[in-house]
Amino acid sequence: MNETVLQYWNNVKQYWDRFSKTQKWMFGATVLALLLVIGIITYNMSKTEYSLAFTDLQPNDAAAIKNYLDTAKIPYKLSPDGKSIGVPTSEVANVKIAVESQGLNKSGSIGYGAFQSNNMFGMSDQVFKVKYVEAMQGELQQLINANTAISGSKVLINMPDDPVFMTRNKEQASASVVLQVKPGYTLDQSKIDTIYNLVSHSVKNLPVDNITITNQDGEPMPYSRSAGGKSPTAALSSNMEINKQFQVDLQKTITNLLGTMLGKDKVIVSVFSTMNFDQQTSHQELVTAPNTIDQKGLEISLQEVQKSYTSDGGAATGGVPGTGSTDVPGYPGGSSGGKSNSDETTRTVNYEVNHIKNDIISTPYVVKDISINVGIEPPNPADPGSLTQATKDAVQASLVNIVRAALADNKQTYTNADLTSKVTVFAHTFARPTVANSPTTSWLTYGGIGLAALAIGAIGVYAVMRRKRQRQLEAELAAAAAEPAKVEYPTIDIDNVSGENQVRKQLETLAKRRPEDFVNLLRTWLVDD
Repeated sequence: MNETVLQYWNNVKQYWDRFSKTQKWMFGATVLALLLVIGIITYNMSKTEYSLAFTDLQPNDAAAIKNYLDTAKIPYKLSPDGKSIGVPTSEVANVKIAVESQGLNKSGSIGYGAFQSNNMFGMSDQVFKVKYVEAMQGELQQLINANTAISGSKVLINMPDDPVFMTRNKEQASASVVLQVKPGYTLDQSKIDTIYNLVSHSVKNLPVDNITITNQDGEPMPYSRSAGGKSPTAALSSNMEINKQFQVDLQKTITNLLGTMLGKDKVIVSVFSTMNFDQQTSHQELVTAPNTIDQKGLEISLQEVQKSYTSDGGAATGGVPGTGSTDVPGYPGGSSGGKSNSDETTRTVNYEVNHIKNDIISTPYVVKDISINVGIEPPNPADPGSLTQATKDAVQASLVNIVRAALADNKQTYTNADLTSKVTVFAHTFARPTVANSPTTSWLTYGGIGLAALAIGAIGVYAVMRRKRQRQLEAELAAAAAEPAKVEYPTIDIDNVSGENQVRKQLETLAKRRPEDFVNLLRTWLVDD
């Protein structure tokens, strides 16, 4: 056995000795690199890759999820701040589903799930009230955290104690909310108002005025009280746009009215107005009778009681009549005879009336004041008096009616003099642009100048290009003239000529007829050799 192994070893050694030193080094490096690659692949295949499954966890949620992973024997990695947990990539989906199904990730709030435990027996009213408030705070946190722009929130509710005695003005609840807004996100005014209404409607006897909301930096997020829940800046912009649109519409109406009578280019109208955008809400509770004629209600119940009394008068009266010290004053002095009858009737009727409750919201768009100025060009522009006073009075009267209709909801009484003072009608010659300065003429003039400049520029460019080409052509001709002519030397086909005599004859003939070419030919042969 040893001899066989020794023989194999000698054969391998002989085979290894055949290679050079460089080949041996290359072979060793190749084997080492192959082993390194195999080791890296094996390490990566056996290594567990983790992915984040939960981020921005509250401490109690992180503890609950960690306890579940320990119980399920699932490996995990906890971040240094304890807010993120990573699990194997292949287990991310299963772990998320399991955690959500068990309700472990509650964003730091339990909600009404706190009452699902069985340790409620023997709990005092005070402890129950505290747990109820905590559960309500947790539910509100879960509702607020459902917003994609909010990573977390903290809600604190202050519930007043129930009074011992009945009071008309009951103490109201209050709430404070701190929002953790995600980086890169912003909450517009409508979303902030939604959070206010959400908290107000979720807690009994909690008005919006008793709610305070801030962000994580302590910046307040006030509630918008403008119309439609808009921010003050947006409401101001909207109000100005409404007022401007009212002025434009009224100006267009007056221009169309007067332009039809006096000419489209004979009238110029200017309208200025101020509006009141205060919105008022009033509540009415009315009681009216269904029968408006007799002002009586509907009979819903009737109770009638009749009583009758009869007496025969035979009983004798006793006592001493008179007014002495021992007598009874006013006591009957003798007996009277006869019968007496008495009747008593009692009737009770219950009526039903109309109970009407009206919530009236007055419109916020009320014109406070308005001013209309109208300029009219006379029929003869050179004579301002050609516009008659009757025409001016007619225009003034129509404009006064428009002003009266616009101020109808102002709840103020205006006299005819007040309305007339808000309208001004005057005659004046309009300044019109001359034909030379008209936009069409200016456009044609500038267009012609532009075309002329373009044509001159094109001609100049063409001349420059032509001059450049001419210079290039002259330079090429000069270079061609300066270059020496290529001399073609005569050739002798020695391969096809047989005999030395013929070669000699041709050379002699060439030397006699063309001695210069014969010399150049010899020079060429010498250079080639």
